[in-house]
This record gives sequence, structure tokens and C-alpha cells, in this order.
Amino acid sequence: MINQRKAAIVGCGFVGASIAFSLMQRGVFSELVLIDANRRKAEGEAMDLSHGVPYTSSMDIYAGDYPDTADCALVIVTAGANQKPGETRLDLIGRNVAILGSILPNLTAAGFAGILMIVSNPVDVLTYAAQRISGYPAERVIGSGTVLDTARLKYELGRHLDVDARSIHAVIIGEHGDSELAVWSGANVSGIDLNHFCELRGHFDHENSMQRIYEAVRGSAYEIIERKGATYYGIAMAVARISEAIVRDEHAVLPVSVLPRGEYGLSDLALSLPSVVGRSGVEKVLEIPLSPEESEALAVSAAQIHEVIATLNL
Repeated sequence: MINQRKAAIVGCGFVGASIAFSLMQRGVFSELVLIDANRRKAEGEAMDLSHGVPYTSSMDIYAGDYPDTADCALVIVTAGANQKPGETRLDLIGRNVAILGSILPNLTAAGFAGILMIVSNPVDVLTYAAQRISGYPAERVIGSGTVLDTARLKYELGRHLDVDARSIHAVIIGEHGDSELAVWSGANVSGIDLNHFCELRGHFDHENSMQRIYEAVRGSAYEIIERKGATYYGIAMAVARISEAIVRDEHAVLPVSVLPRGEYGLSDLALSLPSVVGRSGVEKVLEIPLSPEESEALAVSAAQIHEVIATLNL
């Protein structure tokens, strides 16, 4: 039987540990298992986190192994090689597919029947690979996708307009990477068309501003990696948000990495699309209105992912 308040994180590097910290602070789960090839690393992270429990919601955090995932509602996979300066997410593909191939048979052997969330990069390709390797239903295999990229877009727009980023409704879709696209045609601030709101705030050079903001979002990871070597806080908060939607059965609309079944004319790949997310995973992939230019950009992004998938032996 699935325990809806239990989750596991596979991979206790910077990203995995930051996700554990974020989940702990939000009080999403009452039991959290940390799994890592380096057992002592997992033990150390569990000990360190556990010492903060008196100041948060009650939670049992411990180092474990794959049999402990049998009754988990959610398993989050962060294990994989890190993105190096100057390296794209897609450059990681060979190394991380092999790592994923060593992890998933352990989950299936344990009888894990919950939601599998892939965070390792390149997340879209690995989400597709995870579904193919595991054989789990597509709705139960999701990637963190462009949830973080969308947060970055809202943050940059909030700074540009001097308005609370939480009032901004905009989304990044496609690859979590260089071919991602911003859906400007549907962007708004609390129901007010984005361009109109920009003009209300004294901004009229829409095209140049959109391009500048898009480039800032797309290049965020590279900028951070150049400065500190890795990104982990932002993705940790994005993963915690997705986790909340799952465990609380929110039916939230989030741009997670999914396997479309003909939506937008796409299939046999994974990429980020607005989807209804709840306890059963991806309940529905939403086909939102796109401009002709956005539809073309999404097709280009999908083609790049298809090209990489074609090189895999799955």
C-alpha cells in the first residue's frame, strides 16, 4: 500500500540535499528516505537535516536503500553527472542515461508503484528514457521540466515591471534547455495583457524587452554555473512545488516534462508542456493556444529532443 506521506530521493549531491531541505521546510512529507551510491554521504545528509526537525514539521529522515521505496508515493531521481562550465544539458546524455539504467531496475524490483520524478539533466530525454526503461505508465513518470525556467521568467518579468512575480501568469515550454520558448502570446499580469500592462508601467519597446528577458531566462543556469559551479536552490524549490501538487492532489497546472500522446502533434518524446498534476501524476496535458511563431518554435524544440532520443539504445 502506498504511503502518501512518504518519499525518497535518489542522489544526495547538492541538488538532492537541497530538495530534501526544501521538502523538510514545507512539511510535505512525514517520512523521507535518502539513497545514494555513497551510503555514508546519505547518512550524513540525513543526520544534518534531522537535527533541524525540532524547528519544522515532524519528519523521519533517514538513509535507506531501494527496498525502502516500495510504499513511497514519490521517488525523486537527482543522481547523475553534473553540468560543467560550457557544457550544455544535452552533453550529459550518455553518462546520465547509463546511471538511470542502473537505478530504475532497483525501483521496479522493490515494487515501487508511486510517481517517479526525474530531475537529472537533460531532464526531457531522461524522463523519456525512464519511462521506456521502467515500463511505468506515462502518467506516472514526469520530469521537473521547465517549472524552474517558468519561475525564472516570472522573476525577470517581476523585476522589469516592478510587480510581484506571483501576479504574473507566463510559462516556458519545450526543452528544459537552449531551445525552450516563452509563450508570450498568453502572458498576462492578473488577467491584464502583458503588453498592455508593460505600457501601464512605462515600457513600450516590447520586442526588445521580451528578447532580453527570454535570453536572461535561457542563460540563467550557465550564468550561475560560471559563478558557483552548480545550480541547486532554485530547482529544489521547483521540485518541492511539484511534490506538493502530487501529494496534496492539487490538480495544479505546471509545465512538467511529460510524454505527449498526440497533443500539439507530438509523440515518442518527453518535453515540458502545461499539465494538470495531482496524486495520480499527470492527469492531462493541456493544449494551450500558441501563436504561429510559438508553434513553430515548439516543433523545433521537439525535433532537437527527437534527434537526441534517436541516438539512444532503449
